[in-house]
Amino acid sequence: MQKINTAILLAAGICLNTAAANAIENNYKPYIGANYAYGEVRADGTHTYHNAGSLNLGSVYNKYFGTELFYQYADKHKFAAPSNLKSTSFQAYGLDLMAYLPLGCDGRLAPTATFGLGEYSFKHDFRFSKDHNDRGWGYRFGGGLTYHINENWSTRLLARYIKIDRVDGLDHMNEYSFGIRYTFR
Repeated sequence: MQKINTAILLAAGICLNTAAANAIENNYKPYIGANYAYGEVRADGTHTYHNAGSLNLGSVYNKYFGTELFYQYADKHKFAAPSNLKSTSFQAYGLDLMAYLPLGCDGRLAPTATFGLGEYSFKHDFRFSKDHNDRGWGYRFGGGLTYHINENWSTRLLARYIKIDRVDGLDHMNEYSFGIRYTFR
C-alpha cells in the first residue's frame, strides 16, 4: 500500500511540476537599448563622478527572466591642479541576468532585479608621471523599475552597486541609470 501511495504522490508531483512549467510561457524576445548612467567611483579616499553611456543587446525569455550584454563608456573626471592625477575614465563590457516581477493586469510596471559581471578598464592620466591603464572585474548588483510603454518600447530606471576587484586603489562604484529599449516582436 505504501508503494502505491508513493507512486501516486510521485505521479501527482510530476503532473503539477509540468503544469507549473507550462504556466510560465517561454516567449523569446530580443531587444536593443541605450542608457545614460551617472556613477560615483570610490578610490583611495577620493571620489570620481562620471557620466556614461551604454548600449545593451538583450533578450527576454519570458515575463520573469532575461539576459543582457552591455558596453559602457564613461567620460573623463578631471582633478584639480595640485593633484598629480589629471583625469580618469573607464569603459566596461559584460553580461547581466535580469529578473522581472510584472504588476497589474497588463504587467506594464515591473520591479527589476539585476546581477552581472563585467570587465572594467580604467585609464588614469597623470601630470608628473607616466599614464596608467588598469583593468579588473566588476560584480554588479542592482534593482529598479521597468515600464512597458507598448509591446515594443520600454523604459528602465536602475540603481547598481558594483564591487571592483583587481584594480589598484579602487573599491566600488554606485551607478544610477535611465534607459530605453526597443523589443523586436
